[in-house]
Amino acid sequence: MLFRLFLIPLFIGIVSFNSIKVFSLKESDSQKLKISHLEGDYYIYETYNNYKEYRIPASGLYCVTNDGVVLLDSPWDTTQIKPLLDSIRVKHNQPVILCIATHFHEDRTGSLNYLNAKSIPTFTSKMTYDLCIKNNKPIPSHFFTSDTTFLICGHSFEVYYPGAGHTIDNVVVWCKGNRILYGGCFVKSTVHTDLGFTGDANVSEWEHSILKVMKKYPNPRYVIPGHDSWKSNKSLQHTLKLIRKQ
Repeated sequence: MLFRLFLIPLFIGIVSFNSIKVFSLKESDSQKLKISHLEGDYYIYETYNNYKEYRIPASGLYCVTNDGVVLLDSPWDTTQIKPLLDSIRVKHNQPVILCIATHFHEDRTGSLNYLNAKSIPTFTSKMTYDLCIKNNKPIPSHFFTSDTTFLICGHSFEVYYPGAGHTIDNVVVWCKGNRILYGGCFVKSTVHTDLGFTGDANVSEWEHSILKVMKKYPNPRYVIPGHDSWKSNKSLQHTLKLIRKQ
């Protein structure tokens, strides 16, 4: 499926601490939102969620186009999305025009209701849409029923479902022009020592799904995991090793 966005005025768990870097609340009080330039028009944003005495980071990606900003995934909850939108507007003088969430967990869909209320189109797969309803998560305003490429002002965002892994609905997004593979929580950072939370995972299928992504996108310049460092582009290979250790 090919989706072209033409803008007109009315277009409208539990965490494994061995796997994800955590901060004490005291040391991370000032870390509510972090934005880092990746390359070109692409930026990584990190937001944080409190769990007991810890604060847990999650990463998302956004792309600045001439028509506005495309957001991949959303922060944990509605209190975090407004600072992100405000920071993007101040930094780039552009509004967010679209959000694509990569699976149903709250570190991906937690702010969709806020975006929907602002008439910003939000998209997930139909599987994610159904899981959001089933699990009482924020529901996107749109869904797609097959792999879909979004073409927005010269940028291509290819959404690909490789099969089950971290969740049964996880997708990845290939940003073709810059060879950026946005893996979300389907991909583990090279700093991780295990697969983290697997309560909704299909570990037996995850290896096959990872291999499909590696075959489809063999030479990414960047691989962006859902949590922690993206400095290495070997996160797919590292995730495969972690799966095989199970």
